[in-house]
Amino acid sequence: MNKNRVEKTEPKDSIVGERIRFFQHEGKQILLVDLSNCLAAEVEEITRRVPDYVTAQARNSVLILTDFAGTSFDKDSLLAMKETAVFDKPFVRKSALVGIQSLPREFLEEMKSFSRRELPVFSSREEALRWLVEDSTSPSGAGKPLRPKE
Repeated sequence: MNKNRVEKTEPKDSIVGERIRFFQHEGKQILLVDLSNCLAAEVEEITRRVPDYVTAQARNSVLILTDFAGTSFDKDSLLAMKETAVFDKPFVRKSALVGIQSLPREFLEEMKSFSRRELPVFSSREEALRWLVEDSTSPSGAGKPLRPKE
């Protein structure tokens, strides 16, 4: 073994820092959860860290864009996504999904039902961002103003 050789290892959190981040778009703060081209184990790891970012914000304030393009899933990653969607619900104003071709359709419906959240799907990040910042007073995923109680 060569003692002069130093193996470069990245901290475990480095992937999370690259994959979950806030950015500004049209004056609004957006949380990007970039799961694109991730393996199932990475999806689970990243998804389980999302609440650290979301719950540090005010209730009903977070705008989330999640990109699933080219992502792999297994039962553990799908479970983590369902649990996170429920846990984060009080903090999320609107959430948009892109790149869901690899996400099983029945799972998307199950996740919506389980979390009691609307999870609208868009064909591109640009389209999703437009929707997220428009009428950002709408509730999580609704895309419409609330109706008064009767």
